Amino acid sequence: MTERLGRADLHIHTLASDGTAGVIDILEHVERTTDLDVIAITDHERIDAARAAQAVARDRGYRVEVVIGEEITTLGGHLLALWIEEAVRPFRSLRSTIASIHDQGGLAIPAHPLVPYPLCAQGFVLRRLMADEPRFRPDALEAFNPTTLGRPWHDRVVRFADEHGLSRIGNSDAHALEAIGAGYSTFPGRTAADLRAAIVNGSTHQHGTFHETTAQFGTFQAQLRKYGRDARANLGGRIRRDGTSRDLGYPVSGDSPGSGLES
Repeated sequence: MTERLGRADLHIHTLASDGTAGVIDILEHVERTTDLDVIAITDHERIDAARAAQAVARDRGYRVEVVIGEEITTLGGHLLALWIEEAVRPFRSLRSTIASIHDQGGLAIPAHPLVPYPLCAQGFVLRRLMADEPRFRPDALEAFNPTTLGRPWHDRVVRFADEHGLSRIGNSDAHALEAIGAGYSTFPGRTAADLRAAIVNGSTHQHGTFHETTAQFGTFQAQLRKYGRDARANLGGRIRRDGTSRDLGYPVSGDSPGSGLES
């Protein structure tokens, strides 16, 4: 009997950025309702929630392994940084950001690439990087992203990855619990170390189901409600000066207001 391939979703957002669920809810959802072996928390421009998720998963003995990640805004589009230890400075070139990720031992994967939109890496930029030194080259491409915007460009991204010898990664880009696992990667093995090796040697495969056109409206509404709550909490905290402002960070230890792991 052929051993089941591992499954990973390496693009998940929490309340610490524009997601609508907290770390605990995400971990419990993955444990109860998915067959994912590895996930990455990839909030925008921060890694505190990812660090906390990794610590909680280990402390509670969860089946799923958590990779510390970040979605970085670069001048050449959004970039996933995985297996990093420190947050990476945003708003620089794609080339220098990839180098910074590699310098701390991480892997760099352009998110939702080739879509004609400013937050997506374009083909001419990626071709230049692939002809550059290894330090500046991406390690894989997010070849499946289930958002409606990415559907028309999916086949093009798959061809581009294959033409340039880049591993194909499938991710959910989840901003809500129900979206986790809508896109995923399979790889030989089950562990995060197995997954990293598969990305490096090109033995991953992307899978998933695209969202329906209207399916994300509910997520957008939840995000707007979240932003409203956060703005009111931050304003009230500044007025009262009582430490109750919510920056939505998730420190591994500490019980200060606004730093809890709940949603």
